[in-house]
Amino acid sequence: MYSKGEHQTVPLSVLLKRELANEKIEKPEIVHGQASQSKKGEDFTFLKTECQRAMRDGVTTFSVFGLFDGHNGSAAAIYTKENLLNNVLNAIPTDLNRDEWVAALPRALVAGFVKTDKDFQERAQMSGTTVTFVIIEGWVITVASVGDSRCIFESAEGGIYYLSADHRLECNEEERERITASGGEVGRLNTGGGAEIGPLRCWPGGLCLSRSVGDMDVGEFIVPVPYVKQVKLSTAGGRMIISSDGVWDALSAEVALDCCRGMPPDVAAPQIVKEAVQSKGLRDDTTCIVVDILPQEKPAAPLPPPKKPVKGMLKAMFRKKPSESSSHIDKEYMEPDVVEELFEEGSAMLSERLDTKYPLCNMFKLFMCAVCQLEMKPGEGISIHAGTSNSVKLRPWDGPFLCSSCQEKKEAMEGKRPSGDRHSSESD
Repeated sequence: MYSKGEHQTVPLSVLLKRELANEKIEKPEIVHGQASQSKKGEDFTFLKTECQRAMRDGVTTFSVFGLFDGHNGSAAAIYTKENLLNNVLNAIPTDLNRDEWVAALPRALVAGFVKTDKDFQERAQMSGTTVTFVIIEGWVITVASVGDSRCIFESAEGGIYYLSADHRLECNEEERERITASGGEVGRLNTGGGAEIGPLRCWPGGLCLSRSVGDMDVGEFIVPVPYVKQVKLSTAGGRMIISSDGVWDALSAEVALDCCRGMPPDVAAPQIVKEAVQSKGLRDDTTCIVVDILPQEKPAAPLPPPKKPVKGMLKAMFRKKPSESSSHIDKEYMEPDVVEELFEEGSAMLSERLDTKYPLCNMFKLFMCAVCQLEMKPGEGISIHAGTSNSVKLRPWDGPFLCSSCQEKKEAMEGKRPSGDRHSSESD
């Protein structure tokens, strides 16, 4: 018997068994493949599995997949590939547990995208890129995207989920209205005599997209603020496809999934690229990443010992009365195939994307810029809500805060400062 104040210990073997069982449930097997056919040499990919991260309750791993479809050169795509992940991770406090870390990802992705764009534009290189960036932590997928490279997911049951947004001006009326309200113009290419051809573009610059990283010559109303969607998969898993517009201009999501059904990812990705090129020809860089998110295989049941009445009777008894932990594990494996949406936001306004609704007092440290992580002295920071309808009620500690440089970036993106104040607006 244990007294009231005495702590009951748990045998190490039991702890290890529980840990192995939890790891088996929480960590899927990630298998991936990629393929590309190049026309301009401006598509780049980032694939990194088993990224280690120290956290309050131990060490965990996560996987990252990115696709960067450059335009007007490859500089922006290369720079974003090399710097985006670090910028995202630097925007997350280091003392979070796993659930808090996953919940902090959407805001950190916004901060990371904006910092990457700001840092690249300071290099004064006339290039831009779409970005589709995927972080997989356990059974949670978080996707951040700007541009027209897309990410889709098919669950084990066959449901198709669209995890990215298309920021083409042609198909996004809300984005067209935002750009014109911020001082840009939207229209087709005028060939003279009143004839207009091609897709809708943003002027100056002539870009077909409303969001990207880079593109300093177009105007800062072409923003790097990503659409972010976060979903939790069932432990049945499924298949994810990330592709540039070279694929999606030729194939629907259903066709892309059907043409590689039953193939492993390293075979499926080339097959999708092949189908796209055969359908429309190689008009653009055509790149595809296929990721299978699979349940870890349960260990094979040991061969039964020679039949003995007593052992057989004991075995049957234990089957009738399974332990609570083992029944919980079986329930996890048998749960319905459901994809649960945890988070979705596509606003281009930083004041809406970097708010403090998430209940973490240190989500954005009081004297640190929420975008570039620059440490500031008390009173130097500018509240993210400054200039909004909420600014009248602001208190000195109502953050998160921006440094003066990131505040200028925010104002330019919202059309409060003409982009020409800092950058040339002549189109190429």
